[in-house]
Amino acid sequence: MDQTFDLDAAIRKVPDFPVKGILFYDITSVLMDPRAFGWCVDRMIERYGRMQIDAVASVESRGFLFGAPLARELGLPLLLVRKAGKLPGETVSRTYELEYGSDTIEMHRADLRPGMRILIVDDLIATGGTVRATADLIADAGSETIEVFGVIGLPFLEYRARLDPVPVHTLIDYEGE
Repeated sequence: MDQTFDLDAAIRKVPDFPVKGILFYDITSVLMDPRAFGWCVDRMIERYGRMQIDAVASVESRGFLFGAPLARELGLPLLLVRKAGKLPGETVSRTYELEYGSDTIEMHRADLRPGMRILIVDDLIATGGTVRATADLIADAGSETIEVFGVIGLPFLEYRARLDPVPVHTLIDYEGE
């Protein structure tokens, strides 16, 4: 396996999106490159293939694209973490604060059982707000988040402090915008 792949070269950087002054790290360019996407999935399989994991919880929407192939390869259930009102059936929810307001995530109540060891997968971890809410929702169900995985991490936004004590693993970090 190619451990030296240049993931940074595969990630499109879009200045002034969604607002002026923000540099947006666009994961869709990784999805457009089968070698880059495969490299990411291979790194995930290498890392999590031997861990005791009961399920993969993927965060809407691009987290689904990385969590799904991992769950399939490891033979694990894929739990969807969606914005409020997107899942049919009985859900559990968690509201969390954003920079300008709040948002709510939901998961199917039937998907969570006490004692589960769950890996959370998202494409990019910025402030960690959505992932923290997901970990809290999992804990409320009596389960444990064993780690958070992101393809891209923005540690300058201090997500590690917000997610502590849950470990975080990323494939690439950017230290500024």
